[in-house]
Amino acid sequence: MNTNTKRITNYITALISVVVLVCIDQFTKYLVVGHLKDRPAYVLIRNIFQLEYLENRGAAFGILQNQRVFFYISVLLITASVIWFYSKVPMERKYLPLRICAVLIVGGAFGNCIDRIRLNYVVDFFYFKLIDFPIFNVADIYVTVAAFLLVILILVYYKEEDLERIFHRS
Repeated sequence: MNTNTKRITNYITALISVVVLVCIDQFTKYLVVGHLKDRPAYVLIRNIFQLEYLENRGAAFGILQNQRVFFYISVLLITASVIWFYSKVPMERKYLPLRICAVLIVGGAFGNCIDRIRLNYVVDFFYFKLIDFPIFNVADIYVTVAAFLLVILILVYYKEEDLERIFHRS
């Protein structure tokens, strides 16, 4: 397989992966709305973890309430940045974790953006009661895991030369 074919195959795979991730996120939210809206929380582990319906009109931890235009612009900028970054990452196995992080970030951004467009809020439902952690959803998990993984990859896995190959490619 030549380099162009490999790159196109990777782009198509990434696009399909984003669509699958968004579908999973939206399906979980559909289930939550159908089974938890206007009902008490569903306790999975008493006083530790439960599923609880929440309409989040802000960002993480409830900040930036009702700032829809800000969120739409953010999704566009994040998506453009990730596409640019993805295009710079060498299509080698060593860089697969970075490509996976990019897919997770875009999948999470679009999952929550769809809620904002359709509903004017994001459906959240995972709640760690033990530590009173803010309620979150599957799309939030995608973004959080990707961000955590990126930090680990940059600090531990990739060497300076590896990162230079990404940012100094034409």
